[in-house]
Amino acid sequence: MTTAPAAPGRAGVGPAGPARAHPDATGAARAAGLVEPPVRRRRERPRWAATTLRALGPVALLLAWYAASATGLLRPSLLASPGQVLGAVGELWGNGQLPDALTTSLTRSALGLACGLAAGLVLGVTTGLTRLGDELVDSTVQVLRTVPFLALVPLFMVWFGITESAKIILIAVATTFPMYVNAASGVRTVDPKTVEAMRSFGMGRWRLVREVVLPGALPALLVGLRLSMTLSVIALIAAEEINSTAGIGYLMTQAQNYARTDILALCIIIYGLLGLAADAAVRALEWLLMPWRRAGRTR
Repeated sequence: MTTAPAAPGRAGVGPAGPARAHPDATGAARAAGLVEPPVRRRRERPRWAATTLRALGPVALLLAWYAASATGLLRPSLLASPGQVLGAVGELWGNGQLPDALTTSLTRSALGLACGLAAGLVLGVTTGLTRLGDELVDSTVQVLRTVPFLALVPLFMVWFGITESAKIILIAVATTFPMYVNAASGVRTVDPKTVEAMRSFGMGRWRLVREVVLPGALPALLVGLRLSMTLSVIALIAAEEINSTAGIGYLMTQAQNYARTDILALCIIIYGLLGLAADAAVRALEWLLMPWRRAGRTR
């Protein structure tokens, strides 16, 4: 009895199972796009490591400042040492000037920022959502946006005097335009099919803006918030130069008159810390409101 020949099978498959592909053949197939490359998993950096790396720059700057002061390269008449600045903190906190100045400056910045954000958000949504709003509002706002807010200081002094209103309005004007630009851009990127679908289901205009348009424009709104908060600190510095009798700017003016470089350095550090706190607050909002960004971010 003769044995029938084995039926031909697929290439590369023998009685011992599938044969391994030659490394050169596998590489050529991967280069040609026939084989998907292996997925390399990103190793996530611990949060403490990210925080440490973020703090390296300020710590290095502080150490360089301390070394320059200790070796005499930086004279106290030019810039006080870190120890002298700490002494100024104790002096001003003890007599109550620093807490009062911080309260006054933060109140000015917060009121101006709130007014600017509200105005920029309303104008941006109006421009991005309706064609009539785009035609009526955008050209005017774009003209005003090109005017440096520092150029408005003399005019505001004529209009409002040296009252608190002039300072708050100056901060509001400076913070309106970043929110406006990003709000208008974010609203325009919302899927129009989704908006039309919600309208066809009978959703009202205000509910549509609240539940569809604003969530869809959230990334752009947070960018506008970050820029506006940064500008609120810059505008605060300019506003407090308008004959202030209280606030961090008033402390700087008094320190300049008496050549107190320790208080001047302290005020500059406070302004920097305010900007850093504003940026950290927006980062926290991004972390809470947009959790989907956490997965694709390498820490």
